[in-house]
Amino acid sequence: MGFQTISLTGRALKYLSQREHSRLELERKLAPHVEEGEDLAAVLDALEAKGFISPERVAQSVIYRRSSKLGTARVLHELRSKGLDDDVVRAAAEQLRDTEHARAWDVWQRKFGAVATTPQERMKQMRFLASRGFGGDVVGKVLRGQAPESD
Repeated sequence: MGFQTISLTGRALKYLSQREHSRLELERKLAPHVEEGEDLAAVLDALEAKGFISPERVAQSVIYRRSSKLGTARVLHELRSKGLDDDVVRAAAEQLRDTEHARAWDVWQRKFGAVATTPQERMKQMRFLASRGFGGDVVGKVLRGQAPESD
């Protein structure tokens, strides 16, 4: 082990100090740095046992960072790509569906702010919202100018 070498645990903690990472993400980032005799799975198990790796915190972090710009479908896709299990993704989906109309409305307001007057403009707005992962029913409500009910 050289003078400049950082241990796998040290490297993992450095990544975790920057933002929440899932086990799969850490595995991908640390794999190129594994040296002979090191056990990446054991390092990740130890970090998980100590609470440094938490799928629930990863999910909440992604929801917090991405939900103001993206629809439920895109956020859930991102959670799955991080290797989070179905229960965590399902819980996130329930949390996101409650606010999807309001989030879609905010995104649409920032980008367009007015109901489309031509079919071409309507299709552009529809594609914009759909590409961000908002569901068809929510997109339809927003494009009809149906603001979400405020609580």
